Amino acid sequence: MLTTLALTVFRANGALIAAGDLLTAPFGLSSARWQVMGAVALAGLPLTVPQIARNMGLTRQAVQRLIDELARQGMIAVEDNPHHKRSRLVRLTVPGENAYAAIIDRWNGLASELATDMDAAQMEAAIGSLSQLIAELGANRPSARSA
Repeated sequence: MLTTLALTVFRANGALIAAGDLLTAPFGLSSARWQVMGAVALAGLPLTVPQIARNMGLTRQAVQRLIDELARQGMIAVEDNPHHKRSRLVRLTVPGENAYAAIIDRWNGLASELATDMDAAQMEAAIGSLSQLIAELGANRPSARSA
């Protein structure tokens, strides 16, 4: 049963990324860039690349690549960190805030449309199951040998 859940999550993730890519394309962004922007926006304060990576469950290198792309696009700014010389702070620029807000508006419209035919209790149960799976995987990191 858990394997079926995992495969369904993989398919849902692919569908969400494709939908996100369509939502973000008019802004010259991708789902991955939008997710990094969201991590910064939702934090409410500038974050370091390692903090963003931890929050998203990604590698620091993957996040750094996305940060570099977003900086080239003028969506984020990287500033000196008074608490750490080498780990700079990332924040959204005004164009980044505007693009993020517009994409969120588009997402909210799509989410409302999609949720129309979905049962709230089933969604709550799915959230609970996935949260438990995330916690278990975090506590029991599988090794490459056991995969």
